[in-house]
Amino acid sequence: MTRRKSGNGRFSAAGRAGGRAIALAASALLAFAAQHAAAQDSGLGGKEVVEAVCAGCHATGVKGAPRIGDKQAWGKRAARGLGALTQSALKGVRGMPPHGGRWELSDDELRRAITYMVNQSGGKWTEPVSKTKPAAARTGEQVVQSQCRKCHEAGTGGAPKIGDRDAWIPRLKTGLDNTVRSAIKGHGGMPARGGLPDLTDSELKNAIIFMFRGSAPAK
Repeated sequence: MTRRKSGNGRFSAAGRAGGRAIALAASALLAFAAQHAAAQDSGLGGKEVVEAVCAGCHATGVKGAPRIGDKQAWGKRAARGLGALTQSALKGVRGMPPHGGRWELSDDELRRAITYMVNQSGGKWTEPVSKTKPAAARTGEQVVQSQCRKCHEAGTGGAPKIGDRDAWIPRLKTGLDNTVRSAIKGHGGMPARGGLPDLTDSELKNAIIFMFRGSAPAK
């Protein structure tokens, strides 16, 4: 029988071979775990969640659930924004149990499902978190150029103009967070979230900062 360790303290060939086998097995196990974790993190897409879970009620409007494709029903809900709709889904609302009754769904999977149903009902939201990586947040300039400038560039309806700090300072005197909350709810002629319900709070904040600064560099 070959001993694993020789008398002078050196490992035998059999011992070294056994060590390499253990190391290879450990590496293979770690690789599998990493792949499995990545698959778990990616989760299900919005359509997959809806077809597997949400369609049971939302396909036909059972128990007052807004039916997928009903623009009027979903339009009212979409105006609240993705964050508020997600919180309702997490807590449960009327006949829908918390988490849609499926606790194994992640919060991101619920957000994707909500986004999918909104888009199937006339919305044009961007799926907030893809199956492989988080969606990049829109910069303040991107948000302003795509939406806010429609009113803020010319000051339509009394909207403070982009870069007009004298007009923005009174609106920011109680703090940036309060100004963001006003934009979330809607103010005067501006609809909730500036008319883009899928804008995140951070994206709104970035847009307000950009409009305050205008083309001037940050100080």
